[in-house]
Amino acid sequence: MKMPDKKITRREMLKLTGLAGLASVMWPRTVGAADEPVAAPALPQVPRRVLGKTKADIPILLMGGAQGFDQRFDPRIAECMRFGVNYFDAADCYAGGGSETGLGSFIEKSGKRQDLWITTKSDAHDPDGATKIIDTSLGRLKTDHVDLYFLHGLKDPRHLNPEMGAAADKLKAAGKIRFFGFSCHDGTVAELLNKAAGLPWIDAIMFKYNFREYGNKELNDAIDACHKANIGLIAMKTQGSAVSFDDRVKKFEGGKFTKHQAVLKAVWEDERLTAAVSHMDTLEKLKENIAAALDKDKLSAADHEALARYDQKTRHLYCAGCQHICGRALPAGVEVATTLRYLMYHDTYGDAAKARDLYAKLPADARRLEGVDFTEAARLCPHHIDIAQHMHRAAEVLV
Repeated sequence: MKMPDKKITRREMLKLTGLAGLASVMWPRTVGAADEPVAAPALPQVPRRVLGKTKADIPILLMGGAQGFDQRFDPRIAECMRFGVNYFDAADCYAGGGSETGLGSFIEKSGKRQDLWITTKSDAHDPDGATKIIDTSLGRLKTDHVDLYFLHGLKDPRHLNPEMGAAADKLKAAGKIRFFGFSCHDGTVAELLNKAAGLPWIDAIMFKYNFREYGNKELNDAIDACHKANIGLIAMKTQGSAVSFDDRVKKFEGGKFTKHQAVLKAVWEDERLTAAVSHMDTLEKLKENIAAALDKDKLSAADHEALARYDQKTRHLYCAGCQHICGRALPAGVEVATTLRYLMYHDTYGDAAKARDLYAKLPADARRLEGVDFTEAARLCPHHIDIAQHMHRAAEVLV
């Protein structure tokens, strides 16, 4: 399918960039009135970096697929491609498989598989399970290989064993995957990164990293170890979103950039990282993030100070996912970190349907409230979150 030769107006282009100085490069002074349709000039491309030992270059902004893609033809995929954002992150479980089938539909209709970088992930963390799931994923994606295959949401470092390494090598030899790694976002991120740094078969890692973790020495040492091992590093959950229904505490007062742009810029300033994956479920979010990636200015001291102030104001509402800490004071099975993550989807992302669906799938023990005293768990929490308040609120709004 031929990509549309889209006509855009000067006003639309300025809205896309939204950043001073860039418009003069993208548009000559001879362009007509603001609403006069003109043929789009050669569009600027999002910068690219090399993804560690893969030696492949990818854009610094990556398209997340947790929300799924339109099964007919997703305009966000086409818009990404126009600006060089050709890396798409899927998973066998995203949107019930809808991220993979949506990308597969685009690949089939556009004939542009060679222009796309496809990453997908397996919920199975054992060699046999991951090996079987990739075949299902390839069928949905309508391709014979993926560029990168991750173990999805890895928690236990014991899954990074020789058997898994042998399975990864076998999948590479079969031509089903080009590279292998894992994603992680819970309390064992640093432990997982440190172990991966000594494993030659780990090519890339996608992990939770945002402005709230910049002072975490353990995490930074682990990042250094992976960077030294030339493992490609991708940041996820860069927004550092808080669990809160109170808009007053979520205000970010930066300068040139919005909060969503500023946190991405902060990640990109870390040269150890190749890219950041972003949940861009609307064209507006997509355009805002592309604009930030295209802008060459670094964050000012005032922007960094604004991020620090925002962090301090909302830290008591931010769950870092360290269930291993608060969980010591709770009955077995109670899932604080997972529940608060789903509450964040509801409150901050505005994705109530997804939050409720995921919450409903949790085991009864994970959602247990009766007879549970959260006092000691809250005391142990590094951010002093009012765990009881949020667990009870989750039970009210996520049902």
